[in-house]
Amino acid sequence: MAKIIGKVSATEKCPSTIDEFYFWTDKKQILSPFDVVKVNHESGSITFGVIEEINHITDAPSHFTGYISSDFGSTDEKIGNMNRLGMNYVRARVSGNTAGIYTPVLNGKQVSLCEPEEVKKALGLTDDDVKNPLVCGYLEMYKGEDKIKIRVILDSHFLIGPDGAHINISGISGLAAKTSYSMFLLRAIQSKFRTDNGDTCAFVFFNVKGRDLMAIDEPNQGLSSDDKQIYSDLGLTDTPFENVRYYYPYSKSDVAKVQSYAAPSDIEQQKRNKKAFTYKFTFADNKDKLDLLLANEEDPTNTLEACANFIMNEEGKFKNIEKWETLKETIDEYTKAGGTTDEKKEIQVVSWRKFKRCIRKAISNDIFGKSLVNEVDLTNEIQNHLRANNVMVIDIARLDGNTQSFVFGTVARAIYDLKLDGDRNDIPDKIILFVDELNKYASSDSPKNSPILKQLLDIAG
Repeated sequence: MAKIIGKVSATEKCPSTIDEFYFWTDKKQILSPFDVVKVNHESGSITFGVIEEINHITDAPSHFTGYISSDFGSTDEKIGNMNRLGMNYVRARVSGNTAGIYTPVLNGKQVSLCEPEEVKKALGLTDDDVKNPLVCGYLEMYKGEDKIKIRVILDSHFLIGPDGAHINISGISGLAAKTSYSMFLLRAIQSKFRTDNGDTCAFVFFNVKGRDLMAIDEPNQGLSSDDKQIYSDLGLTDTPFENVRYYYPYSKSDVAKVQSYAAPSDIEQQKRNKKAFTYKFTFADNKDKLDLLLANEEDPTNTLEACANFIMNEEGKFKNIEKWETLKETIDEYTKAGGTTDEKKEIQVVSWRKFKRCIRKAISNDIFGKSLVNEVDLTNEIQNHLRANNVMVIDIARLDGNTQSFVFGTVARAIYDLKLDGDRNDIPDKIILFVDELNKYASSDSPKNSPILKQLLDIAG
């Protein structure tokens, strides 16, 4: 039987309403905000309330009374301990009624703690309430011998579609707690995701800080027995991510030939196990993504966009160009006086000069190479290797901001094209694109004509 902790108190200034009620309880009863309590109501129904505010009150008419009784301000514990009458009173928000009765609870009705199944009912967490269930954690409620633990599930349709794709994860910045919980939730999806029509799911992660996500398939040797028990209670496995492939940006000078915060020895081990690859962008494979190089450039007159389209359409002297170096040389020709095209839609020399400055800065990173030797192209990898339950982790942590935007935009476009025009018969039904600090690529400060911003809006729409 549930423990009785107090009674409803309805006063002239604090009445019970359809939205909330107050109750008094013993001052030694330990309660916490968000604890759920219940009150027996009309017609055998139960009204549930979620604790929002806890107050302590005594019969002292004012704080001045307490000051005087403590020998006019003495902080000695033995002074001023008069036998004051005291209690706690609590404000609770009504969360529901088992019979749909929402008249206010009555004064003097007993208030009790809840059993686990009653908490689930109060919060809408029963198996009947949540379809397509996906475990997202647990709640602990009450203290001491009254303590209970409730597994929390949510409808996967509202997390990863088709009915929505949203969850708020709040916390203090810089502690990696939000990222850690995101990884827990994503691993739960990989481990347990099922829908009533058997949809499949794949994952693409971007590593944007240190080496945070570059070893997610390795077991956690420091996982305590208590932590393992939590996973067991939730019905989840405590094993790491499965089917993971890592992608590191190419570098000419680094020891491991990559730009990464990961240890070279770890990268080499992953490569030997055929789990890690180095990526590079050649012009021949990525000429149709030239606009993504300019995503962070303000272009109010669309002159940069015009130049990019001119090149991507292979107009003028830009036919059959296969290398970035050749591209730069050809652009140089258009920046000279009298070097504009004779085409009907002529682009001015001054526009080509601005375009030249932007492009040279954008492709200065080592990942823009002449050809692929031992490297891979990310677009081809997504088109050919992104399958059900696979995880692709793309490292961009050591790249500059503009290059990060290009890599992110390239991958997002490749995923969009795969879902829209892919001709494979094993394309995952859902693809989760996870990037920490998305505001870097789609912030309110991004140019309104940014192709990456437009692309994300298309995907989100």
